[in-house]
Amino acid sequence: MNIFYLLVVFIFFISNCTQQTTYSGKILETNNLNNINFENKKSLVNKLGSPSYIDPISNKFFYYSEKQQKKSIFNKKTHYSYVFVFEFDKEDKIVYSKVFDLTNRQNINLIEEETSSEIIKRGLLEKIFGGVGPQTELPTTP
Repeated sequence: MNIFYLLVVFIFFISNCTQQTTYSGKILETNNLNNINFENKKSLVNKLGSPSYIDPISNKFFYYSEKQQKKSIFNKKTHYSYVFVFEFDKEDKIVYSKVFDLTNRQNINLIEEETSSEIIKRGLLEKIFGGVGPQTELPTTP
């Protein structure tokens, strides 16, 4: 039985000696990070590829990239963690770009911006009894 415990400790020790690098999101090269000034959607997609997420309402592209290195269970280091946000106008030109550095996640502040609910305006009774009543089908063709 002592050999079993010794084997378990040995396996645990060996598994902690290996170094593991994990990439999440887009794998970006350092030259892409240094030259991030793009003019339009086409040049952005040609250089960085398809985005991690596309917001169809506000016409924004989100790119997420993270690199972590794990040497043991207790030693995990994040080399970089970025979120790139690009907003486009009607001609697909970039009108807004922002980079969020998530490596120090304690310093993240939430914004008060909310998505407008202009699509559906409900009264008090509709909010309470919204699912009650006959269902109306919307046309599928314009």
